[in-house]
Amino acid sequence: MSISFMPVRGSVEDLPALQLQGLKWTVSHAYNNSPLYRRKLDAAHVAPTQIRSLDDLQRLPFTTAKDLQEDYPFPLRAVPFEKIVRIHASSGTTGKRKVLCYTQKDIDDWANMFARCFEMARLTTADRVQIAVGYGLWTAGVGFQLGCERFGAMAVPVGPANTEMHCQLLEDLQSTVFCSTASMAILIAEEIERRGLRDRLCLKKFIFGAERHSAKMRERIRNITGVEHLFDIPGLTELYGPGTGLECMAHQGVHYWADYYILEIINPETLEPALPGEIGEMVVTSLRKEGSPVIRYRTRDLTRLLPDPCPCGNPLPRHDHILGRSDDMFIFRAVNIYPGQIEHVLGQIPGASSEYQVHLQRREDGRDIMVLKVERLGGGAPEAQARLAQDISDEVRRQIMVRAQVEIVEHGSLPRTERKSKRVFDYRNGF
Repeated sequence: MSISFMPVRGSVEDLPALQLQGLKWTVSHAYNNSPLYRRKLDAAHVAPTQIRSLDDLQRLPFTTAKDLQEDYPFPLRAVPFEKIVRIHASSGTTGKRKVLCYTQKDIDDWANMFARCFEMARLTTADRVQIAVGYGLWTAGVGFQLGCERFGAMAVPVGPANTEMHCQLLEDLQSTVFCSTASMAILIAEEIERRGLRDRLCLKKFIFGAERHSAKMRERIRNITGVEHLFDIPGLTELYGPGTGLECMAHQGVHYWADYYILEIINPETLEPALPGEIGEMVVTSLRKEGSPVIRYRTRDLTRLLPDPCPCGNPLPRHDHILGRSDDMFIFRAVNIYPGQIEHVLGQIPGASSEYQVHLQRREDGRDIMVLKVERLGGGAPEAQARLAQDISDEVRRQIMVRAQVEIVEHGSLPRTERKSKRVFDYRNGF
């Protein structure tokens, strides 16, 4: 089966016209069928008939996670309940989940996008795809399975089971592709190493996402398992789920399916468009979504657009890997810090692992302290550990402009998880 990368027949130059058509439809559909969007568009004094060019996108109001929580339990719903064939949900910060509705067309579109991802990763119908992400309300598991079945490869729908089961199935079924969170990918790679399974497996590719990951983590997974390629897959429940783009074989950013949604990068402080190549917050507007359309939805994910043509030849646009979240930032001694900055420092220092934790505490005199726990790679004498700690401390001071107490811990001593790993622990307010 061949799923074309091209959004329309023949030429990506037709993409703006396709996007404008989808934008007009989405705004009209949302205005006429969603009470929440009608209120928001009326408050912004924008009518669907006023959308005449892609520049008019800037006139539309933003949608946020708060809108979804306040309009619970069926936020953004724009079709009758009789047309809704499924719901998915993600966790919310107030305790209420963000629930999104899907029509059959939405499910079909999502499957087609995901199949396109597998084609770009150069899978074939002979591949066996072991799915190690959660099923149920979360979009990940069923999304990977939908795309796999639409593409025509063999799905092995295990879910986030224990490493014992995953390793057994990797060996017995000779799975060729492993799909998981980034944390699960490193966990299973280290388990393969511990069990000495590498030469008994047929594993060729990893596809992982759901959280930011470092270049050092990717390098370690590749070195342990010997896989040919690792692919980053983006996605969020508010926009179908995972499968809305994929890192290509050239491994120079993520191609996103601009024929299904418009991606903006904005300055999260000013809400103005970011400059070309500047890091900012991803904002997405769906072009075909029926059940729960999204209009200028603020994802909080941080990245940048990559405007140059990709060596892989795919004409669809690219964004960089997710570099963090605007709400992941923490403030330490008046300095705004993103976890990605710490990962960047560790990636430059030989002997430091990709695994770390940040512990923030407040002393009795009111001063804040940061303890950075970092796993080391391999062994080493005590003086070597001291040098590694000093090197990390010096680079954190030089690049991030804060002082940190660095503790070097044994490799494998920090917890591994099949879900997203928690990196920052802030005890300054008694938590």
